[in-house]
Amino acid sequence: MIHFLSGMFILVLAVTGCAERPPVVTPADLDAALHDAAANGPPGVSAVIATRHGIVWSGSDGFADLEKGVPASPRHRFGVGSITKTFVAVVALQLIDEGRLSLDATPADILGDTVRHVPNADRATVATLLNHTSGIPSFEDDADWIRHGRGALLDVERIWGKTDALDFVAGDSAQALFEPGERFSYSNSNHTLLGLMIEHVTGTELTAEIRRRILAPLDVAAIFLEGFETVPEGGPVAKRYHYATEAFTRDAGVHSAFPPAGDGLIDVSRSNLSVEWAAGGMVAAAGDLAAYALGLRDGRLLPPDMQQTMYDWRQIREEPSPVWVGHGLFRTSLPTGVMIGHSGSVLGYTAYMGWYEDSDLVVVVLANAGSMHVGGGVVTASGIAQRSEFARFAHAFGMQHGTP
Repeated sequence: MIHFLSGMFILVLAVTGCAERPPVVTPADLDAALHDAAANGPPGVSAVIATRHGIVWSGSDGFADLEKGVPASPRHRFGVGSITKTFVAVVALQLIDEGRLSLDATPADILGDTVRHVPNADRATVATLLNHTSGIPSFEDDADWIRHGRGALLDVERIWGKTDALDFVAGDSAQALFEPGERFSYSNSNHTLLGLMIEHVTGTELTAEIRRRILAPLDVAAIFLEGFETVPEGGPVAKRYHYATEAFTRDAGVHSAFPPAGDGLIDVSRSNLSVEWAAGGMVAAAGDLAAYALGLRDGRLLPPDMQQTMYDWRQIREEPSPVWVGHGLFRTSLPTGVMIGHSGSVLGYTAYMGWYEDSDLVVVVLANAGSMHVGGGVVTASGIAQRSEFARFAHAFGMQHGTP
């Protein structure tokens, strides 16, 4: 049979003589699975399945704007959270390939007095920043930052400076978590420092380097870093919501500018992502993020040795699923297979971008409800992409339409 999807056709050959064949997954199956996965969760979701041939399925469910009843669509752009870190990692590895940066360089080597009060800044290397073994505390874990960056004390009109978040983990009394390289501890501070190092080495804005080195070559110019560049032409940005759980209310507090939105959600659309910058401030549509993932996976952004450096895995967890960290990406063993990619969660959004290690399959899921500081137990884009019925259907559909 022939499916016409996204302007392309894919011929599926029925293989005879097999003892057992898996059921065929249809686009309608994916639509239904996405709807079920997002039920009782984020107001809106947008998802894409892609192979090296391009997008083979895209779908959306729910609402980009609850108040106005605007349906979510594949055109809508969402905050992608920590997937931003992969863009920063690519630029850093490109600069290493060019001899302008080194895996052994420390923030203090490059930035000097700017970071002298950041613990471990004189010992943590680019390599340990990239794989979160620097021992530098994450500003995201600081109780004061949580309230100022995402909660009751947030200044919704403020565009944060690039070093502002580091002030929450710096100072004469600030302490490192451990010696660099000793163990893994995820830290947003790492990629803030990498962003500053990139700007110092290149003499240009991080946004300009990302746009020149990644977005322009891959023709995904509608992706942008919120608060630090003019919003480029593209689809509308989905409104942002957050799960107002007991944990979030206790630890972050609910800002007076964030009204209830029903079903345990608050509307946080008056916020902006400048507080995240290089650690999590990018905004993208699912299709553009899939195009970026394909470019990264297929070696169009990094030479082979730098690609291998990105894939230099270090196991960080055994249970419930083995997880490894590389220099910019994570590798996770799942019921459907091993996925390489990155998740994201910020105020108002969750996101997941990844590909299967043993097949030609990229999956992207974006959602407009944030899950940070909520204490777990909520529906996220990562959960939909990796562990739901949609995840199983997406894997089967991709195997049907991709190149193994």
